[in-house]
Amino acid sequence: MPTIRLAVTGATWITPNLRRLHLRGDDLSAFDGSPFTDRYLKLVFPKPGVVYPEQIDVRELRATMPAEDLPVVRTYTALHPDVAAGTLDIDFVVHGDEGVAGPWAANARPGDVLLANGPGGAYRPDAGADWHLLAGDESAVPAISAALEALPADAVARVVVLVDSAGHEPSLALPEHGTVVFLHRDGGTGEGLLAGAVRSIEWLEGRVHAFVHGEAEEVMRGVRPYLRTERGLGRDQVSISGYWRRGRTEDSFRQWKAEFARAEGADA
Repeated sequence: MPTIRLAVTGATWITPNLRRLHLRGDDLSAFDGSPFTDRYLKLVFPKPGVVYPEQIDVRELRATMPAEDLPVVRTYTALHPDVAAGTLDIDFVVHGDEGVAGPWAANARPGDVLLANGPGGAYRPDAGADWHLLAGDESAVPAISAALEALPADAVARVVVLVDSAGHEPSLALPEHGTVVFLHRDGGTGEGLLAGAVRSIEWLEGRVHAFVHGEAEEVMRGVRPYLRTERGLGRDQVSISGYWRRGRTEDSFRQWKAEFARAEGADA
């Protein structure tokens, strides 16, 4: 993944805790021909006072640099990439001073520079599916929005989104036969709400293509068994993974994902 330098050109608050940064880069050719709606960038936040190579490959740095000097890396969905114009958008979930990327995005101003590796991606709504199931929390809203924008106008979609409250509901571009259910934490963690709502959705006839991402425990231990085991969906019918895990940094979450994958392999 090449290192991309992105400069902030502006910002928009999508909801009270979801801030969209408008960015421009000199070379977005890596996005050329990318079909995925969940395309993502690995955002790189250098440690103050540490000298890094011009092309920052974090995987290589892990083999050569002390852990305390490694840059902080966070994964975010890249929206609306325009290779010719050199522009794209990234939506950041902001919870006060919590985390690294959120506070940076909350205070970002035109001219600020962001380093990124990418893009990656693996999902696009299957045009041959009879209906689409899209579910997640705020961290999945950008990818869900991109998927909805890629659907035909007459597509059938069922969308479930978990947010803090009614005032935090994003505007989504639903197709003609699309419906959305918003779930509210209302001061709690929202644990169990997403899985419960997905189970409550009327299961439509025909072939479904599902995209479910968000808090890892909820998604992988709550929703995934329902779709893969109870509903019997094949791997080609689901894109399901955790974007984050409650109580863990992205670094420790990456370790959790590896442990989960090993356990799943052992049980197979």
